[in-house]
Amino acid sequence: MSKASKLFVLDTNVLLHDFQCLFNFQENDVVIPIVVLEELDKFKKGNDLINFHAREFTRVLDDLTGEDLFEGGVKLGDNLGKLFVETGKPFTKELENSFPEKIPDHRILSIAQYLKDKHTNRQVVLVTKDINLRLKAKSLGLIAQDYKNDKVANIDNIKKEVQIIEGVDKEVISRLYSEPEGIPVEDLKLDFTPLSHQYFVLKNGSNSALAHYDPFRKIIDRVVKTAAYGIEPRNAEQAFAIDALLRPDIQLVALTGKAGTGKTLLALATALQQRKSFLQIFLARPIVALSNKDIGFLPGDAKEKINPYMQPLFDNLSVIKHKFNQQSADFRRIDDMLKSDKLLIEPLAYIRGRSLSRVFFIIDEAQNLTPHEVKTIITRAGEGAKIVFTGDIQQIDSPYLDSISNGLSYLAEKMRGQDIFAHIHLIKGERSYLAELASDLL
Repeated sequence: MSKASKLFVLDTNVLLHDFQCLFNFQENDVVIPIVVLEELDKFKKGNDLINFHAREFTRVLDDLTGEDLFEGGVKLGDNLGKLFVETGKPFTKELENSFPEKIPDHRILSIAQYLKDKHTNRQVVLVTKDINLRLKAKSLGLIAQDYKNDKVANIDNIKKEVQIIEGVDKEVISRLYSEPEGIPVEDLKLDFTPLSHQYFVLKNGSNSALAHYDPFRKIIDRVVKTAAYGIEPRNAEQAFAIDALLRPDIQLVALTGKAGTGKTLLALATALQQRKSFLQIFLARPIVALSNKDIGFLPGDAKEKINPYMQPLFDNLSVIKHKFNQQSADFRRIDDMLKSDKLLIEPLAYIRGRSLSRVFFIIDEAQNLTPHEVKTIITRAGEGAKIVFTGDIQQIDSPYLDSISNGLSYLAEKMRGQDIFAHIHLIKGERSYLAELASDLL
């Protein structure tokens, strides 16, 4: 092992979070405890994205090592350190007294402690997304960190995509109403360069206008409040969301905001509004087990096990349906689309291996995805596809993600300013006064 560099010991959850993580530690050496390989073996079977990550990491490891042994380490690449696999080590007296159970986490701690004692001239760092394991490590005097490679730099940017500009010339606001094609961006006299598809509330006293920056024509155009399949926008952010979802030149949309702001409802309504432009509407969400129980614990066959997780999506569909009379074509059309699979509601894991051409694809609860999972989904997009991610970055069910490391936040930051991407952060809850009050106070 090289003397000057750090020594990073990786937990299983890091490999499952990003199966290419080995290449993100620069010139430092990386150690995989043998117990981590043992744990990975339990995740290799299955159709969820986490199972895919386990299999992919195993392939990465096999490609790196070939027929070589780990004794002298395996070079990770140019300007990178080496990879080592460390076999099990005996518990120190302190570790045994603190954590007598030899569970995988404690076996990882024993290896990290052994490496720290062995390499006194190097900094040994345990990398894990498990907060509790980090605390245990620190109690033993070990340095422990979260995996930071895909964390968002500034969460505030995600919450402030819509910009309110006061003191705009009244004549400019008037022109936005009289010139439907829009006005040159220079006429707005901004002291900054607007992002592609950035949305604005322009104000001057009682005069105001909702506006959008078109990066292709370099103009500011007015956003007109438009209904989509019976759903009307109730605030400026919802109007912006509908506008972005209906624009054909925006292929990727992120809608963030707390519960009840209408993210999924707006995405589904605009998809139905544009049904003739797409071969299929695909609505999916990741299955995150509740109360630490795997889906296998639920009664029934596969469909019955999945239905409770999909019910919120059907609830949104029901809201849209009941905007119409039961005898109307619009009401019946939704049932017909479900029966013919023109409208498909399924768990996210079912897209594995699919190519999504001319599909309006909505991914709900995207804050429970890792950055790599989001990338995997987007790379399924074929010609004519539109992909929409919705979620609340403050309400995460995965134990290894937070507001700055989840896939939805990562997407919003990395795609910011791209000419086929729009992000709207919805602020006001519209479900009910009770829901809004609970979301703010509880």
